Amino acid sequence: MTRDLHLQGPHPTQKRINRILDPDHPLCREDVIWVLEFIKKKVADEDPALMDLSQPRLMQNFHFFAEAAMSLIHRRHYSDQEADRLRNWLRLATYGLITDNPLETSQ
Repeated sequence: MTRDLHLQGPHPTQKRINRILDPDHPLCREDVIWVLEFIKKKVADEDPALMDLSQPRLMQNFHFFAEAAMSLIHRRHYSDQEADRLRNWLRLATYGLITDNPLETSQ
């Protein structure tokens, strides 16, 4: 039975993050809030994945978390270019917390 769980694919949380970070997915405010809440919970729970990151990397994660959060405060609707930038900030803010998260070089 345990083996069957491994054959089902990524965890539902990972699936949702993958969908939100997919450039073809229309990004909405609720998606951004969900990712920010995910990160907040990981930090509050002192997730071991965060403990493996260097202090400079943690600072970068926080920087991009703050950029995404501030964009929610200042904007109601996003153009495609703004949505791509926001999606990239979310990708960079979740670095080290999810398994399928290639670090983007365009920051």
